[in-house]
Amino acid sequence: MTTPQTSPPKYLQEDSLSEECKELLSTLPKEKGWIGSYIYKYQGFWTSPRLIQGVIACQQQFQAQDTDIILVTTPKSGTTWLKSLLFALVNRTKHSVFEQNHPLLVKNPHILVPFLEHTLYVDGRVPDFSSFASPRLLATHVPFASLPKSIQDSETKLVYLCRNPRDTFISMWHFSNNLRLDHKDTNSIEEMFDLFCKGVSIYGPFWDHVLDYWKQSVENPNKVLFLMYEEMKENQKIQLKRLAEFLKCQFSIEEEKCGVVDEILKMCSFENLSNLEVNTNEKLSTGEGNKTFFRKGEIGDWKNYFTVEMSEKLNRITEEKFHGSGLKFLYT
Repeated sequence: MTTPQTSPPKYLQEDSLSEECKELLSTLPKEKGWIGSYIYKYQGFWTSPRLIQGVIACQQQFQAQDTDIILVTTPKSGTTWLKSLLFALVNRTKHSVFEQNHPLLVKNPHILVPFLEHTLYVDGRVPDFSSFASPRLLATHVPFASLPKSIQDSETKLVYLCRNPRDTFISMWHFSNNLRLDHKDTNSIEEMFDLFCKGVSIYGPFWDHVLDYWKQSVENPNKVLFLMYEEMKENQKIQLKRLAEFLKCQFSIEEEKCGVVDEILKMCSFENLSNLEVNTNEKLSTGEGNKTFFRKGEIGDWKNYFTVEMSEKLNRITEEKFHGSGLKFLYT
């Protein structure tokens, strides 16, 4: 007896590519994929064929509003956590953080703050924004230069989050291997580390992505807020208030007295979110298990995997790339 073939999850499928996109791919540099077979270099960054199609559609169609808030991250830098913080913060009047049926307790943060190129514009979709309340909360991994022009030219607020490259790499390596079908044919850490150091990672080169948004935050601090995962973890209250100030939705004295700040941090904590039913047993519509977005959330997990040589190599590259920028990472 033969067992019936089951089709791969949506995030691994590439049969929905347009002929135009297939033609484009044939002209682009390609390298071994982190999750699928290959990733391609488009407009200076690397990503999968399906997401390139989503990026192009988003660039052509998305019309930003001045009230929009867009969370931008390097992949595996705390995106899920910051999405939850952002949603709770901005919607705290509509959804009290003390209510038992708060949306974050029953829905994954990626549903509440959807990705532009991953979710809204992927696979030829035409999103309907009529149900989105203002301010619209959206997310992207796209480098600054490849954002839709309407985002760059509007008063849209960009909240950028990055993480030190060692933990970013380890988290990305685990995440991509977990998403490879049935966890078979996993990529070795040595092979993927070499690719990462060459700049070949999802939405990489990592350093270009970070540096471009860092420069934008320095040149236009009212538009781009630059956050570091390590600083967020170490000074959660201070950084949450900083985020609220940037978005012009500061906490009142009464809210602070009532414990609203503490309650947001508690509800959005890794421990709370990772143990919710929705995040342990459910999947996104594209097939990724919600639990794959919650691994450890720790600073310094790289120490369990890196050799001295790996650490030194990544240090050299980072120092060279960031030389003169004033940008430095915390590792512990």
